[in-house]
Amino acid sequence: MNKIAICYSEKAIKITDSYCSSPSNNSFSTPNLTPSIQDSVTCTYKVKLSSNKKQFQIKFTWCNKLHKGFSIAISDYPFSCSKFNKSSQILYKDRGTKAFDSCSSEIEVIWDICRAQYDSGPEPINGFYILVLVNSEIVLFLGDMEVQELDKVKRPEFSLISRCERYSGNALYSTRAKFCDTGTCHDILINFIGTMKNPILSVYIDKRSVIQVKRLQWNFRGNQTMFLDGLLVDMMWDVHDWLFSTGYAVFMFRTRSGFDSRLWLEEKNLEQNEHERTGFSLLVCACKDPD
Repeated sequence: MNKIAICYSEKAIKITDSYCSSPSNNSFSTPNLTPSIQDSVTCTYKVKLSSNKKQFQIKFTWCNKLHKGFSIAISDYPFSCSKFNKSSQILYKDRGTKAFDSCSSEIEVIWDICRAQYDSGPEPINGFYILVLVNSEIVLFLGDMEVQELDKVKRPEFSLISRCERYSGNALYSTRAKFCDTGTCHDILINFIGTMKNPILSVYIDKRSVIQVKRLQWNFRGNQTMFLDGLLVDMMWDVHDWLFSTGYAVFMFRTRSGFDSRLWLEEKNLEQNEHERTGFSLLVCACKDPD
């Protein structure tokens, strides 16, 4: 995530026109291409112990290479990638429990994905549950199945702070995102049209055109601000590596609070500020061909 923010500078292309969630004359027409394959999904949740208010971030990764399975990693405050890497656990079974120590705490994971149903990606959409306990306290519950451990306790409070999706295939990427707890789930479609010599980037939200970037070989980095559900949402893109090499195109949708005075962050403050943010970010990484 550091790369996309650091790569921008004062010379980056910035589009300042705003988009409001209202009827638009720019109607959406379904492209002929089939949406690209979703290879993996990583969701990061912020939780807090009720006993001592200690904060944790819990990261789940669903990947096609794991078939039915997922990985979990945890970090305590101050949050860091190294803590996530050290605590990472891969859970292959359809049902089970896993206990391990991390961040000077006892972690227990209880899960059942035996009857999980999936859409087009590796992340289940219903018919499953995952329960995470830190020092015997339930801090996170995912899924729609009833769980005996929750019958006599208050359901945990947690928040989804980031989501990262990786795709491979053609130049059409389709996903959904909810930018706040009280908002609605929005359909997002990112499409490259035209030829490789003259590509155009088009982005639609809820079947309405919100951005079209022409002369993409010059405007390969940039951002636009839009209003969704009463929030400022910054959309940032970096398609340089996608255009000129075999790398990824990167798109980020990030909510901005009234306290965020700057869109771009200095490198030395990036990690700290990102971890202290209370909003939500969606990162889409897309390559042209499967790995």
